[in-house]
Amino acid sequence: MKLITTIVATLLLGISIALTSAAELKLRKPGSGDKCPVCGMFVAKFPDFAAQVQFKDGSTAHFDGTRDLFAYYQSISRYAPGKSLANVTAVFVTSYYTLAPINGLTAWYVAGSDVYGPMGRELIPFARESEAQEFKKDHKGTSILRFKEVTQAIVKGLD
Repeated sequence: MKLITTIVATLLLGISIALTSAAELKLRKPGSGDKCPVCGMFVAKFPDFAAQVQFKDGSTAHFDGTRDLFAYYQSISRYAPGKSLANVTAVFVTSYYTLAPINGLTAWYVAGSDVYGPMGRELIPFARESEAQEFKKDHKGTSILRFKEVTQAIVKGLD
């Protein structure tokens, strides 16, 4: 019983810290000179698909879509030498229906739809599963994924 109480207390503390940290984080709008580190496109030109990764040192990597965000995140040492996933403090994506920034780590992503982003095929993000389900149905999506379910093979399959 003591072990269960300890586990529950640890989980609640972790959730509390995560919620506090998330509430303090803010989206950083890309400037006119900010380029996607994966493809080199100017990100500010594509606000409807913009995404970003923020780091503990205050730096931000901006992306023109989720495909490049995932490519970067999954191969961070290639695109950002000296940084690691342990340095990431936030991931933001743009919700397709609301065009609002949402937490990329908790978003729902639709793969295989007939909607294209600046670089072609994309994983289309949503804040709620119900939105993802509706979009999948309306736009011939093939699957709905969570952040941790998006593999390198899925990202490469978007090319």
